Amino acid sequence: MITQYYTPTKVIFGSGAEMHAGSELKARKAQKVLVHYGSGSAVRSGLLKKVTDQLDKEGIAYVQLGGVKPNPRLSLVYEGIELAKKEKVDWILAVGGGSVIDSAKAIAYGVYNPGDVWDFYSNKRVPEGALPIGVILTLSATGSEMSDSSVISNEDGGLKRGYNSDYSRPTFALLNPELTYSVSPYQTSCGTADIMMHTIERFFHAGRGLELTDNLAMALIRTVMENGKKALENPEDYDARANLMWASSLSHNGLMQTGNDQRGDWSCHQMEHELSGMFDVAHGAGLAAIWGSWARHVYKTNPERFALFGEGVFGIKRTADPEKDALDTISMMEDYFRSINMPVNLKELGIDPTDDQIEELTEKATFFGKRTLGSFMTLQREDMKAIYLAARN
Repeated sequence: MITQYYTPTKVIFGSGAEMHAGSELKARKAQKVLVHYGSGSAVRSGLLKKVTDQLDKEGIAYVQLGGVKPNPRLSLVYEGIELAKKEKVDWILAVGGGSVIDSAKAIAYGVYNPGDVWDFYSNKRVPEGALPIGVILTLSATGSEMSDSSVISNEDGGLKRGYNSDYSRPTFALLNPELTYSVSPYQTSCGTADIMMHTIERFFHAGRGLELTDNLAMALIRTVMENGKKALENPEDYDARANLMWASSLSHNGLMQTGNDQRGDWSCHQMEHELSGMFDVAHGAGLAAIWGSWARHVYKTNPERFALFGEGVFGIKRTADPEKDALDTISMMEDYFRSINMPVNLKELGIDPTDDQIEELTEKATFFGKRTLGSFMTLQREDMKAIYLAARN
C-alpha cells in the first residue's frame, strides 16, 4: 500500500501566535471573513476582540457566527452556510477547538459546493473544493487544525459522521499554548485521551509498519501521558500545554501512519461516534470508555503488537507469553485513563444503554448493514455488539 504524507498547513507556534491572524489573511488577499467560534469564552477572554481588531486594522471585512457546541451540530453548519453565502464570504477563520474547526470545515464545503452538505458526510457524493480556512486553536485534542477530517452531528436521527478530504486542510494554524490555560480539567483530560487515541488507532494496524513510525508513535503517546498529568497539576504550565498542543497536531496530520501498510484501525472512533450521536458525550471520554473492551476483543489477532506497545509506552518487560503481556498492556492503559479521571466503561462515562439502545448503536455503527469496521481485526456486526455490551458491563 502507498501512503502519503501531505501537510500544507502553515503553523505559527508560540506565545502571541494568534496576533498573526490579520497579516496571514491579508497576505492571502482575504476580502471578507466568517469568524466562527464556540461558546462565550472567546468573548470573555478578549480573544475575539483581538481577532476583530486585527481585521479592522488590515481593512478586512468580516461577519461572526458563534454557538458551536461539542459534537458540532449540522443545524449551525446550515446557518453558517446561509450566512456566508449571503455575505459573500471568501475565507473562514475558526477560533476555538476541534468542534469549531470541524464546523468551519463543513461550512467551507457547503459554501463552495451546491446541494446539501450532509451528502458528503453520508457518502452520497464528494466535494469539488472548499473555502480556505485559517485556525486559531484554543484546545489541544482533535488535531483538526492540521488534518483532512471533520466530524458533524446530525440532530435528525442522532447520527455523527466524519468526512475526509484534503480540501478541508487549514491553510494556516496559529498555535499559542497560553490560550489553553483556561481549559477545564475535564476537557484537558478528554483532550489528552483524544490525542493518544489518534495515534493508538494508527499503531494498531494489520500488515507491515516502519520501526521509525512505531517509535515516533510510542514516544508521542508517552509525552502526551506525562504532559497531560502536568497540565492537570498546573494548568498554566507552558511546556506541558505546548507539548500537548503540538502532539495534537502531529497525532492527526498523517505522520503517525506514514510507511504503514494500512491507515489504521479506527474501530473505536467509529463506534464512539455512535455514542456521541446518541448520548452527546465528550469524544475523548467516549474513546477511553470503549477502548479496553475493543482491545480485549481483538488482542488475540496479534498479541505481539500489544506487547510491543506495552514495552514501548509503559516499559513492560516482555515475557514468553505475549497474550499475558497484551492483557497487562490493556490494564495499564486503563489505569492511566483512570489516573486522569477518564472512564474505562460506559457506566463510568455516565450512561447505561438499554438492550434496545445497544442494538441501535450497533446498527448505526454498521451504517445500517453497509460496512464492517477495523483493520487490525475486521469487526462484523456481532463483534461490534459484543464490544458495546462488554463496555456496558
